[in-house]
Parts: sequence; structure tokens; C-alpha cells
Amino acid sequence: MSADNKISVLIIDDSAFMRKMIADLLERDKRIRVVEKARNGRDGIEKIKKYKPDVVTLDVEMPVMNGLDALRKIMKETPLPVIMVSSTTKKGADNTLEAMSLGAFDFITKPSGAISLDIHKVQNELIEKVTAASNVRPVQVRSHENQRHPVIRKRQPPVTLVRTKIVAIGTSTGGPRALQTVLGNIPRDFPYPILVVQHMPPGFTKSLSERLDGQAQIKVKEAEHGEIIKRGIAYIAPGGYHLKVKKLGSSVVVHLDDESDTVNGHRPSVDVMLTSLATLPKTRVISVILTGMGSDGTEGIKSLKRNSDVYVITESEETAVVYGMPRAVVESGLSDAVTNLDHITNELGQH
Repeated sequence: MSADNKISVLIIDDSAFMRKMIADLLERDKRIRVVEKARNGRDGIEKIKKYKPDVVTLDVEMPVMNGLDALRKIMKETPLPVIMVSSTTKKGADNTLEAMSLGAFDFITKPSGAISLDIHKVQNELIEKVTAASNVRPVQVRSHENQRHPVIRKRQPPVTLVRTKIVAIGTSTGGPRALQTVLGNIPRDFPYPILVVQHMPPGFTKSLSERLDGQAQIKVKEAEHGEIIKRGIAYIAPGGYHLKVKKLGSSVVVHLDDESDTVNGHRPSVDVMLTSLATLPKTRVISVILTGMGSDGTEGIKSLKRNSDVYVITESEETAVVYGMPRAVVESGLSDAVTNLDHITNELGQH
């Protein structure tokens, strides 16, 4: 934090217009001060060392040194929270997911291409993510592989007789890397279907599912309307759609909804998915709440606790990039087990 207690931000973008627009948007919030702007990755790295900002916004596509190359160098030399500024193209989505795996804190999308005259549409999202990023401890930007956290469990009543078990995962900021760890550790013969809500805009969830599918032993795909969910497959809710489920005979089918309002500012919403699961008879739900801002998922878990047989796992504060969504569940007294990322897959197999 800078001497005036404001969040200091460095903006890296090859467009002078975009640099000015992003700076103007950020400085509308009195908590934020833009300390400098840079025109490409190389220029940005030099200015990071000089100005030591709290947070960096980094354009993905730039000449001289692009955003991914710059991010690799930043994470190696001067690790700090980086928010990627991405286009909504397939290539932009793929590059953004690569940036998440390299340690970027989060991303925003330019609403209408490289030069977005309507960048003001993402003002609130940008400010929210910059302020959240400023509170991230440096260790959380890096790998958590060497961290260990004991599993803290509540005493559980006996499991009732059920015909179906479904795993439901909800996450937001930091989610792509967390999902890479959790889904990547699941064995090929995993006996339950997995439903996933990751807060992301349309287009990005397709790239996410393809990326995770290439890294996991199980199949990972973007969920499709009307498909029957099957064990050993992880279904990612498409951006812009709520993921719901319906009973069809002895099967459970996906119902995608792009007409209902956003919930907690999101579509897909974790609450919507979990509340829908609570309507299924004779079903045990293993719910996992990973890193993310806000409290999406808490109300859905309340519904599951009232109506279903549910076991709730929350990611620990030690490994969560943002301990918002897990904290809300824990502080509501709804979590049955609190653990770090490396232990979550083991928990899934035991319940």
C-alpha cells in the first residue's frame, strides 16, 4: 500500500487510449491511485521494479513483449497480484486461462475488442478485482504445493440410503488453478458425476473445460442442455447460463437457463446449481466451495442442508486465493470439512 494508504496500480497496455480509460475508471474510486502506465510488457517490468505497485493490470496482446511473457517474468522476478485484460475471442480466452495457470490473480474482458470505447461497462468489476487483489498475501500468488493444512471435520450422522451421489463444485476468483488441482487429482475410475460452476463470461468456460480436460484423468466438458450426467465426468456450467438439474426417470439431466436473472451478480451462480440439486430425491450431494470473492454458494448449501443428504467441503484460508466464498460457508456453520486443495480430492473419495 502506498504512503497515502491508497492501492497503487500500474497499467500495462499498448493502446494509449485504453491506458487512459482504465486509469480514469480506477481513479474514480478514492481508494485507488494509478502510479504509472506502460506501453508493453518490457516497459511494464521496468516500471514495476521502479514504482513497486500493489496491483498490475496487464493487457494480453501487445507488441515487443506480450502479456503472457511479461507475466512469466513478473511471477519469477517480482511476484505480485496481476489482473489480465483480455479480449473475448477464442484465442483471448485460451491465453487468459494460460495466464491464470501462470499465477495471474484474475481477469476482466474488454467488452468490444482491443480498443473498447465501452470499457466503462466493466468499471465496477475492475475496481472490485483490484481492491480484492490488493489484499492478497504474496505467498498466495504463488504455488501452494508445499503448504499443508489438517482436515477439520465435524462429526457426521450416518449416511442415509441413497441411489445417487453427485459432486458439486463452486468457485470464482482463483478457481481455474484450484480446479486444475482438484480435478487433476481425481482418478480415472471416479464413481460420481461432477457439476462445476466457475464464475466466467461466455466463451471462457469452453476454453476452461478444454484446458482441464487435457490435464485431468477424467473427462471434463462444458455442460450441454438436456444431456444425462454420467459418473466420472465433470460438467462445467457455460458462461451466461445457470446450471440446473432435473430428474428424468432414473437419470439426472442438465437444464441450462439463460433467461433467469443473475444471482449474486452471476450467471452461472453456485446458489442456483445447489438449490436445484436440493430438489432431487434420494440423492447425496458432496458440495465443494473453493476460492472466490463474495458469498455465492452459501444460500444453496442452506437449501441442501434443509432438504437433502449433503456433505460440505470448504477450501482452507491457507490455500484460497480469496477466502470469501469458503469463509461465508464456514462462518454460517455449514462446512463439514475445511482443508487445503491437496486434500480435497481425498475428501471426495471418502464421502
